[in-house]
Amino acid sequence: LTKEPVPQAVPASELPMKVCEVALNTGPDSSCGLATAGFRTAKYLPPEWHQSHQGLYHKASVGCQQSQRGRAEAKELAQHAAAAARRAQQGSTAALGQRLQDIHFWKTELQKEIEELDAETGLLAAQKVRLERALDATQVSYAIATDNLQCRERRQHPDLVSDEVERELLKEAELIRNIQELLKRTLMQACNQMRLNRDHKEICEMDWSDKVETYNIDDKCGRYSNQSTNIQFHPNSVKFEESASTPETWAKFSHDNIYRAEREKLASVNLRALIDNILHDVSEDLRRQCAAVNEAFAKHCEELDDAKHKLEHNLKNVLKEIGDQEANITALKQAIKDKEAPMKVAQTRLYDRSFRPNVELCRDEAQFRMISEVEELTASIESLKKKLLESEQSLTNLEDTRMNLEKEIAVKTNSIFIDRQKCMAHRVRYPVVLKLAGY
Repeated sequence: LTKEPVPQAVPASELPMKVCEVALNTGPDSSCGLATAGFRTAKYLPPEWHQSHQGLYHKASVGCQQSQRGRAEAKELAQHAAAAARRAQQGSTAALGQRLQDIHFWKTELQKEIEELDAETGLLAAQKVRLERALDATQVSYAIATDNLQCRERRQHPDLVSDEVERELLKEAELIRNIQELLKRTLMQACNQMRLNRDHKEICEMDWSDKVETYNIDDKCGRYSNQSTNIQFHPNSVKFEESASTPETWAKFSHDNIYRAEREKLASVNLRALIDNILHDVSEDLRRQCAAVNEAFAKHCEELDDAKHKLEHNLKNVLKEIGDQEANITALKQAIKDKEAPMKVAQTRLYDRSFRPNVELCRDEAQFRMISEVEELTASIESLKKKLLESEQSLTNLEDTRMNLEKEIAVKTNSIFIDRQKCMAHRVRYPVVLKLAGY
């Protein structure tokens, strides 16, 4: 629809007296003249009147169509809501049925585990005597290993090195400590296994009791229907409890309980057999490590002997070289002393010739030759002095080397004594396999 036209207001005034020729308007919207202008401007045009009615018809038709669609959608929504409610209730009932199956499964597994734990608790027997004897034997082994390490701490530098022998000894000491801890833990297991079995049996029984109660509740909930008489509104029941578990944590809780109970049951079943296996493995590992330490000692002693022989051979060569170098230094000093007389002769000649009179003070060939002689002698003396300093420094280095070699030979002798006389002699008292096995 078009907007209502604004009425045209014509101010009241006198018409001019001038006569104007106006063309006659013979169209459909023609007027009788300027005298009817005030009445014509206050009215709608016929097309606008028809257009206004057409708008009202269209609005009424659109309203009816929207109302019909709303009624159809309301009916469809009601049917959909009823079907969704039926499907939701069926899904909930099916979920409760599946949940009852899950609870029954875990309840059965827990009951089975409880019965097996109860039967296993009475089958555990102690075998402590062999464990205690083996533990006593490891004390001897540990004392030997630590004594070897302490003796080797008295080695002198640079032989105080973390060599293969020390690594094997440390490995042996660590192995013995681990074995001792293993034996102690085994003894504690023999004493504590029944208590652990009872504790885990109690945990499984509590979980089983909760499962039985939950099964009864869910079974009752699964029997509810729309015709049940004991149903009512509980608006606040749709909220989840903050402490509520998830299906994953719920299953994991029972799984962990069964897993821990199964682990303790297996520990109780295998403990008797494990004692024999542990003692057998312990004795083998200790004797194997003992052999490795003895082999490392023997190899290291051979290396020390070889190093000592090489040091003595080098000391012999150094002593010979020191004697030769001392003779060389004496010869160099004599050679420098022998150059003093020729230097005096050449410099004296040059000095005396500087007193030649007048034009006789000539730069002749003899003058140049004597100057060259002095320069050559000076260069030779400087070279000899330089070589003398190098030889003296070399002699000093040789003396230091001699002292270091003699010190190193003493260090090697001390190391051989410690490894061979102290450590290897002490290791002959290492316990035999039978004692390590607890017999």
